[in-house]
Amino acid sequence: MSNVKNYKTLEKIVSLCKRRGFIFPSSEIYGGFSAVYDYGPYGIELKNNLSCAWWKEIVQKREDVVGLDSGIFMHPTTWKASGHLDSFDDPQIDCKDCKARMRGDHMLEEFNINADKMKTEDINKKIKKLKEKNIILKCKNCGSKNLTQAKNFSLMVKSNLGSPTDVLSEDNIVYLRPETCGGIYLNYKNILDSTRVKIPFGIAQIGKAFRNEIVARQFIFRTREFEQMEMQYFLHPKIIQEKYNEWKKIRWNFYINYGIKEENLRWLKHEKLAHYAAEAYDIEYNFNALGGFKELEGIHQRGDWDLSQHQKFSGIKLDYTDPITHEKYIPHIIETSVGLNRMLLAFMHEAYTEETVNKETRVILKFDKRLAPIKIAIFPLLKNKLELVKKAREIYNNLKLEYMCEFDDNGNIGKRYRRQDEIGTPYCVTVDFDSLEKNDVTVRDRDTMKQERIKIENLKKWLKENL
Repeated sequence: MSNVKNYKTLEKIVSLCKRRGFIFPSSEIYGGFSAVYDYGPYGIELKNNLSCAWWKEIVQKREDVVGLDSGIFMHPTTWKASGHLDSFDDPQIDCKDCKARMRGDHMLEEFNINADKMKTEDINKKIKKLKEKNIILKCKNCGSKNLTQAKNFSLMVKSNLGSPTDVLSEDNIVYLRPETCGGIYLNYKNILDSTRVKIPFGIAQIGKAFRNEIVARQFIFRTREFEQMEMQYFLHPKIIQEKYNEWKKIRWNFYINYGIKEENLRWLKHEKLAHYAAEAYDIEYNFNALGGFKELEGIHQRGDWDLSQHQKFSGIKLDYTDPITHEKYIPHIIETSVGLNRMLLAFMHEAYTEETVNKETRVILKFDKRLAPIKIAIFPLLKNKLELVKKAREIYNNLKLEYMCEFDDNGNIGKRYRRQDEIGTPYCVTVDFDSLEKNDVTVRDRDTMKQERIKIENLKKWLKENL
């Protein structure tokens, strides 16, 4: 058996996700809906396992972090206070011929110009300097040079609540949240007043967010509707650097603990910081299928800007009084933020493996067993032998109470193994004729393909030790 090298491509991963029921294009029977995806039976299991793993590490194992589920719709002033209404935008360039939309900062990157967080007017200055050197930007779609100047494109998704006839009324406009942390800041005082938490403490949340991306691309890496997993940690500014280093280590170790190889991770320090930030790092993952290292999770020092802004715009005091020293201050914030969709893609990318077995290619998703969508698949050797099916059903009905299991009697045993390999199932349990006489089963390991006979009465104990 030997590994096939250079096998990971986005096309293969997308194909597997569709073929095996992980991820589907949204509204596919109507031709799809750009940059929105639906998660199938195995996709939602993987998604739930990842979010549960994150929640366990962030909330369950800690005394200083609590959970929250805030609304998607919030008072419109929320986004005025946060700065999203005035500055949450990307530089848009249009092709006058084919009407394609492009991001100006991404187009400049092709000329080794780092335009990340660059203002739109500065991007236009850079484009002008390129023209002076006879370097003309071209449309990525049709190759035309007939392009507009860069202009601000708001990433906020606008909606309305109330009567549809009043849609143009400013009093009726609301926004779908572009990130989940807004709800955390608005509930900071509620949680402080209603629970036993005290500074330093964190609030964690998993929820939907929406962004009106100019160019949403690369499968689920960048989508218009996605789930964020964020934690905002409130603390005194004197200990912020100490705690910041702690959270960086915690979040780095999370990925290694759940199966990401350390050589596929790296830190990227933000050189250009947001006006409120004191320091910011991204954990980047080596998405080979997408062209290399790309942002996976951000860990940021946000200062006291967020609470100060909401205090200013709401008129509600959001400062904190130390119960011992009686010092009064607005807490500073450390943020950890990761998109669940993007995290899923990283773990899918890491797990995707091709091996040659008897001159045939075997595709496997080598997930950490804790993340695998299906933990155990149970097979009767033959579907037309009722005694085998009955015994396999008994085992399935017993195991499914503790594990996510699947019963499969479709096709020959080899095809069933290959299907479960592509789903990422760690163990397959086969009931054969010896099982009826000796009351044991064959357990096959996903990664090694080794098979072991286990007594049915010991099966639960064996699985508990190995899962």
